[in-house]
Amino acid sequence: MAIRSQLDELLKNETARGVALGLGVAALGLAALPALASVGRPLARAAIKSGLLLIERGREAIAEAGEELEDLVAEVRAELVAEKGGLEAAGFAEAEEAAEAAEDAVSGTSAG
Repeated sequence: MAIRSQLDELLKNETARGVALGLGVAALGLAALPALASVGRPLARAAIKSGLLLIERGREAIAEAGEELEDLVAEVRAELVAEKGGLEAAGFAEAEEAAEAAEDAVSGTSAG
């Protein structure tokens, strides 16, 4: 009975109770570790698999977005080239008209 009374007195102390509870949880955890490992391994594998699939889908989405951006840039460049070509053609026509007018002016003064 002396041991029981000492145990009761020891458990009334908060620190001793916390240490005893911690040791009990640790012992229970060590006993349950093989069971947790058998359950935890498939869960870890499933989590890793999901993560890899998510990464792969993210890469695909980024690649598709990059392709869309490249297509958009190509379209804008084509429009700019078409506009620039149209402007250059208009500028060339104006330059050609100016050159003809200059030739006419020169030939008119030399003829007259």
